[in-house]
Amino acid sequence: MALMLYDTYERRVRPFTSLEPGRAGLYACGPTVYDYAHIGNLRTYLFGDTLRRVLRLNGFEVRHVVNITDVGHLTSDADSGEDKMEKGSRRTGRTAWDIAAHFTQAFQRDLERLRILAPTVWARATDHIPEQIDFIAAIEREGFTYRTSDGIYFDTARLERYGHLARLDIAGLQAGHRVDLGEKRAPTDFALWKFSGAERRQMEWDSPWGRGFPGWHIECSAMSTRYLGALFDIHIGGEDHVPVHHSNGIAQHEACHGHPPARYWLHGAFLRLQDSDKMSKSDGSFIRLDTLLERGVDPLAYRYLALTAHYRSKLVFSWAALDAAQTALGRLRRAYHRLPPGGTADAAMRERMLAVLNDDLNTPRALALAWETLKSVLPGDVQKATLRWLDEALGLGLDEWRPDTPTVPDAVLELLDARTRARAEKRWTDADALRAAIEAAGFVIRDTAAGPVAEPVSA
Repeated sequence: MALMLYDTYERRVRPFTSLEPGRAGLYACGPTVYDYAHIGNLRTYLFGDTLRRVLRLNGFEVRHVVNITDVGHLTSDADSGEDKMEKGSRRTGRTAWDIAAHFTQAFQRDLERLRILAPTVWARATDHIPEQIDFIAAIEREGFTYRTSDGIYFDTARLERYGHLARLDIAGLQAGHRVDLGEKRAPTDFALWKFSGAERRQMEWDSPWGRGFPGWHIECSAMSTRYLGALFDIHIGGEDHVPVHHSNGIAQHEACHGHPPARYWLHGAFLRLQDSDKMSKSDGSFIRLDTLLERGVDPLAYRYLALTAHYRSKLVFSWAALDAAQTALGRLRRAYHRLPPGGTADAAMRERMLAVLNDDLNTPRALALAWETLKSVLPGDVQKATLRWLDEALGLGLDEWRPDTPTVPDAVLELLDARTRARAEKRWTDADALRAAIEAAGFVIRDTAAGPVAEPVSA
């Protein structure tokens, strides 16, 4: 059963085959750590986690690399404005190095709360400056660069297929450009190395071209090559990476190696609020995972919500939708927990589940099959084993969840004991009255192998 993935580069769903049998190289664009991640950012990493889990379910050993952008990303994708790390430093009054460490840890904590698997390699841009300088030098040797007063730039006009990933209309962009280019030759040209200028920066390095710092895009080219090779299997990110960041990354790689770095390009769609196009850090109106925790929401309820929409479909966030996801997750957890242990996953249901997961990660259909399993005539232990297998892809942690132990008031326990005696003595009318009294107190009776127990109605 082939794993089918939508490749943005080719604009079609196609079967996944890896360069090396049984192994897959996966590179994911990570965060720029000048601020906290918002839940829109985190949706992209949930999609990447699902992809990794489904690859693993298909028998692949995944080498997963995620970069940490702690230098070089300016406030504008057009190579203008402030470095986001310097801006964050001024906002917080802390050094750029300190805020990078702080927000990196905060991001990693968010991933743990969402049960997102840690990558094989965390690659920080500031740890790989020599590799980035070497990559720029290689691009320069191939004749794709030019120098301006503020940096070394990539000459996109020299690359025939520049912008193919995004299907950019280069002529239209040039004709419609109304902003002063400065010393750039074309609006699509981009910085490989920026000079520091007169004002000393916290993060700057010596290079063959002068003291400065790398452009945003070069880090991914340098670090993906180091950890995955000049050609690897899959590169992923958010849909906003398509027109600029990933198009420029491909250009850098083609200049050096004559081909794109990855064989498949996958992109997750935005999460948007009901009254906006997308969630954004730039205006400060974003929702963090901590915001959900403050409202008493389990982080995995957000994971469940993300699974209800296909990763390439926009997901509209609302508190009502999140509450519904938390309710559904609670029902799924309790139903799973009550199933008896043991058993083996049902082969037919497993095949159906794998088919929908392999259909470009169709998680909404996979969730539907989870509920179908619970309603099926399969034995309870088989249901549990089947759901456990599916949860390897969904990542909801069903096997680890345990219900809170409710405190049953002594008065309710006394009613339960009295009902048990009434039933033993065949006093059915009394037993029914005692059951009604227990239910009126907000509890239900559930029969177990150890005898009847009282549970809160919400359990």
